[in-house]
Amino acid sequence: MKNIQKVSLEHKGKRFSFDAKICGFFDTILGLMFKSRKNAQALLFKFDKPSRTKLHSFFVFFPFVVVWLDNKGKIIVIKKVKPFTPVISIKKPYSRIIEIPINKKYNGIVKFLVGD
Repeated sequence: MKNIQKVSLEHKGKRFSFDAKICGFFDTILGLMFKSRKNAQALLFKFDKPSRTKLHSFFVFFPFVVVWLDNKGKIIVIKKVKPFTPVISIKKPYSRIIEIPINKKYNGIVKFLVGD
């Protein structure tokens, strides 16, 4: 599929990769909202210029991990997010965001990134 991209990240000295759906305009607005935990897939949001846009997890009924990346693909911040969190943000500008649902498909990646 052309809207799927292999994402490669380095964390704690180890490199790993996984597929993520590239989000267009409507996918960017919805993110993981209204998705089922079982079938949710990782989402990749790309920005044309550095951003500080705030996120929320209203209508996301399961926890997920957000990874903020700079323009070179280096991890800036990793956060585990609970459902219905009103504001999710970081202070530094970023170029990409990856939302990784906490489900069976991404269990190994989530444990590596946030430890549970």
